[in-house]
Amino acid sequence: MQWTVGDTQREAMAYIPATAKTKASPLIFVFHGHGGTMENAYQSHRFEKLWPEAIIVYPQGLNTPGQLTDPQGKLPGWQKENGDMNNRDLNFFDQMLKTFQADYKIDDKRIYATGHSNGGGFTYLLWATRADVFAAFAPSSAVSRKAAGQLKPKPAMHIMGEQDPLVKPEWQKLMYNMILKLNSCDPQGKPYGEYATYYPSKSGNPVVLYIHPGGHVYPTEADEVVVKFFKAIEKR
Repeated sequence: MQWTVGDTQREAMAYIPATAKTKASPLIFVFHGHGGTMENAYQSHRFEKLWPEAIIVYPQGLNTPGQLTDPQGKLPGWQKENGDMNNRDLNFFDQMLKTFQADYKIDDKRIYATGHSNGGGFTYLLWATRADVFAAFAPSSAVSRKAAGQLKPKPAMHIMGEQDPLVKPEWQKLMYNMILKLNSCDPQGKPYGEYATYYPSKSGNPVVLYIHPGGHVYPTEADEVVVKFFKAIEKR
């Protein structure tokens, strides 16, 4: 699919179920990491196999200077904070959402975002700037210091590799501990699958922490847990 945002051509791959025009459909946005592509995100996750009734959108980023790698911005990624790059990616998101809501029967209580690394940072930015659109978020291997102070309580799942060499685990722990506090979560979690712990919330905004032993990756095994979590959450 293609959009013109300002004077820039943008694109995304999308899985559209056959029932999308007649039945209220969940909508999931999946943002690749810095240097990634929409094709790679699609091949890596295949969320449509886990939730075939949902519309799954894999947007393509534009060349972006990286915070940890690629300072020249030769590889694709996403804006890092509100106002960055004239909000080119937030504007892209707004146009994508408008198109899907116009062309398909979207279940407005079931809109979700997930993303890895820089795409996880953009997921946090969507939480900070577009929270009312979404039911829940699932960032992977990401932090967003600027967005952190702008978050409102929302159901969330944070995916982290204990050996992440890029986005340090201690940075991510600060982020997810802040979210547990923001969401008024119970201090004691409950098992939610391998590597996953579910923290109930007094405010109705539960958090799942998926802490795996790997590095800077979004494990395919996490996909099932993400979909399980999203399926359980409707926007209130």
